[in-house]
Amino acid sequence: MKELLKVNIDEFKSHFLGEVILPDEAGYDEVRQIWNAMIDRKPALIARCISPEDVMQAIEFGRTQNLLISIRGGGHNIAGNAVCDDGLMIDLSLMKKVQVDLSTRRASVEPGCTLGDFDEVVQAHGLATPLGINSTTGVAGLTLGGGFGWLSRKYGMTIDNLVSAEVITADGSQLHASETENADLFWGLRGGGGNFGVVTRFEFQLHPVGPNVLSGLIVFPFSQAKLVISQFARFTETMPEELNVWMVTRKAPPLPFLPDDVHGKEMVALALCYVGDPKEGEKLIEPLREFGTVLGEHIGVQPYIAWQQAFDPLLSKGARNYWKSHNFSQLSEGVIDAIIEYAARLPSPQCEIFIGTIGGQTASVAPDAMAYSSRDANYVMNVHGRWESAAEDEHCIAWAREFFAKSQPFASSGAYINFLTQEESDRIAFAYGATYNRLVELKNKYDPTNLFRMNQNIKPV
Repeated sequence: MKELLKVNIDEFKSHFLGEVILPDEAGYDEVRQIWNAMIDRKPALIARCISPEDVMQAIEFGRTQNLLISIRGGGHNIAGNAVCDDGLMIDLSLMKKVQVDLSTRRASVEPGCTLGDFDEVVQAHGLATPLGINSTTGVAGLTLGGGFGWLSRKYGMTIDNLVSAEVITADGSQLHASETENADLFWGLRGGGGNFGVVTRFEFQLHPVGPNVLSGLIVFPFSQAKLVISQFARFTETMPEELNVWMVTRKAPPLPFLPDDVHGKEMVALALCYVGDPKEGEKLIEPLREFGTVLGEHIGVQPYIAWQQAFDPLLSKGARNYWKSHNFSQLSEGVIDAIIEYAARLPSPQCEIFIGTIGGQTASVAPDAMAYSSRDANYVMNVHGRWESAAEDEHCIAWAREFFAKSQPFASSGAYINFLTQEESDRIAFAYGATYNRLVELKNKYDPTNLFRMNQNIKPV
């Protein structure tokens, strides 16, 4: 294949404005590496695009040469679909422009942007839109899978704030998708992943946020986990939409506000963000401190950008990661007991179980209004397995799978596709639920040959 491709690659490079990298060239190993170190694939070539025209050229080349195509935005997705073996990796990470229209409070965002890139530009104007909780996450992948974060209870899912998108489809067409133009495609992009084309521009609605917000952590001893998590479950059912509180249980990292004898021990932490008046927020969060014996806390008014980066050190690139996830409409005693059982035997110091609280405005949209249908999911649980060496793979993965099975009876419908691993193709139809058949119809229309299949794939008929 390499000999056959050589002349064709030279021809492709002559029309391509970005950079084309082959396996024996400088930068190849660096560019093909993504966040999850368990993924070690080697594309036949990497096309680093700098414009929509480059993306069109790359798609055309991949299609005519019958190459497997993968699309890299931020390269942060757990499944590792950004990179393929022996095919064409279309790398969008150089396309990082963010433009703000203050008159409409909208942002135009290129697909290589991370959350950090986005927040830096829009927060200069005191604006934001709901995104994730880790600044190195790619905006594109997060959005196409649904997207949620600290602001979602107040302002909805990321896709609820998507106004339009520029998309290049499998046949090379460049389409504008919105509620009024190619509305079916726009419906599918909002949760359907990368199944229908490559988005080269996102347009988001922005909201006044910060730039300073009340946020931080409260840490409790693991011996009080049942008490703390049970109260967390009840508290989050009635808290105002401006407040979001998440729960994480793991071994305590060496945080400066925790006593030395707590470091490395199991703990329960509540992470919170309030997007209203900090004085009002302080009154609202006071009950959290009564959930148990506080080992330490770090709560204050800080830049929203800083809070978005707070967990970056715990989610840095280069570790081996394996996730399992469930949705919950409520946190029953059964799932709380399962969390405590498996958090008591974490297989590595970096493994954790977290509950992301959504609900609020995320539940105000009809389940069939867009591809993401899990509007009854008030909580998203991620079993986050994370470790350093391949020798630990079997033990850590088994722990995550066992806990996933133990907690499954208490889960609600659907699943968050951004948290699905590469092995979970059997859960894709379940993840989408009632919208799946319509997604298959869209796939038949926009990508009937399944050119874009390095994703949580919706297979055409």
